[in-house]
Amino acid sequence: MVAARVEIGKDGLVKISAPDITNAIGSEDRIAQMRQRLAADLASGWDGVAPRPLDFDGKTFRKPGGIAPQMEWDKSTGQMTLELYVGAKPAMPVPLRPVDGFHDDPLASG
Repeated sequence: MVAARVEIGKDGLVKISAPDITNAIGSEDRIAQMRQRLAADLASGWDGVAPRPLDFDGKTFRKPGGIAPQMEWDKSTGQMTLELYVGAKPAMPVPLRPVDGFHDDPLASG
């Protein structure tokens, strides 16, 4: 389970935060608690996220001089996808959705 937030500044620097919980299993109440924890971690840690440069070729964002994709942009659909790396596992695509502003429950629908 992951909650992700990405902001690309006017200067082109990118802030990314994606706290996650591996093996998110349990009752509905337990899952709800995990979602609340992720939302809280995302909100409380955002001010500490340092903006960083990423190379962008019009489709793929990579660390400067890097090979592994960090994000993918599909111009035809307007879809941004974060590539989440957890441990030594292959990247897990996390589709992002645009929002007008950040709020206390980043996992809310709508």
